[in-house]
Amino acid sequence: MHDVNAASPYPAAPPPPPAPARTPSPAAAPTATATPANGAPTDAEMARATEVLRIISTSYSAKMVGQERLRTSLLVSLIAGGHILLESVPGLAKTTAASTLADTVKAQFKRIQCTPDLLPSDITGNQIYDAATGSFRTVLGPVHANFVLLDEINRSSAKTQSAMLEAMQEHQTTIGGEIHHLPKPFLVIATQNPIEQEGTYELPEAQMDRFLLKEIVEYPSPAEELEVLSRIDSGVLDPDRHVTSAVSLDDVRLLQNVASRIYVDPAIRNYIVSIAYVTRNPAPYIGEERARFIKYGASPRASIAFLQASRALALLKGRSHVLPEDIRELRHLVLRHRVLLTFEADAEGVRSEEIIDQIFASVPTP
Repeated sequence: MHDVNAASPYPAAPPPPPAPARTPSPAAAPTATATPANGAPTDAEMARATEVLRIISTSYSAKMVGQERLRTSLLVSLIAGGHILLESVPGLAKTTAASTLADTVKAQFKRIQCTPDLLPSDITGNQIYDAATGSFRTVLGPVHANFVLLDEINRSSAKTQSAMLEAMQEHQTTIGGEIHHLPKPFLVIATQNPIEQEGTYELPEAQMDRFLLKEIVEYPSPAEELEVLSRIDSGVLDPDRHVTSAVSLDDVRLLQNVASRIYVDPAIRNYIVSIAYVTRNPAPYIGEERARFIKYGASPRASIAFLQASRALALLKGRSHVLPEDIRELRHLVLRHRVLLTFEADAEGVRSEEIIDQIFASVPTP
């Protein structure tokens, strides 16, 4: 694993700024291009957002032990209005984390257990014939909720997985030719198990790209695991015990509104686009030897994800502006499922995180 702040071990190459005709240089870019039309967040709005986040974090920690990185990733996805893919072995409280966050913000939570025989209509809903009236009535599926947990998403067929594309991208479903809008906020939390491959279907690249972030959930430390046992003995971690709702969905919408107005300097925008550029043209920046492991670089959705997620992360840290450190902190979450490696990389044990770190080391930090 390479230090992202270290100098690149490869021959120096010029930084890959975007084409001047499309993206103005930092010196030429007017402030208005980096500031939303409705203005930067006020001190009062920042104070209220900070208080809401403190309440959410406190309530979350009352049920969850450790997993601070998971909490941050879930909150970034929620605030940014995106979706998140969680990957881990079974038993690391992914479902508990999702349901706890939903309880905390008084949101409607639905869990869908994905299986090979799951049908698209089992997710989106269907039209049922009512013999009493002689007409069809629409029954909405479980995807019509604020928080939707797709447990073991890679166990469902490609046809069923595709049923989620419209919901995740357009925030709507189409049943019998009629469009049904999903509630706001809407967050899909999908999980997959990397160690069981039998009876699974690999997620298509188009669907992977629609996840704002991909988090790898790790085992708890021994101290955290001891705390889990203590809480179970005391009844605190009773699975039937729900967290008292701490904030409302209106508070969540406030967070999303404030985050959308967090300031992003033109230099950081250029930094984001430069990183995306290098993932697609890696050889001059990380060397031919490492570039051969990259099959496909990140799409423009990666740049959008960096922009949205960095604003959410800055808000979580109590800032009204994004720093380059926010982009670096998000690098694995945003790119590990978008920078696709070759079979050769898999055979040689090269991980996407290694390549991502080398890409960041090759791009000058603003």
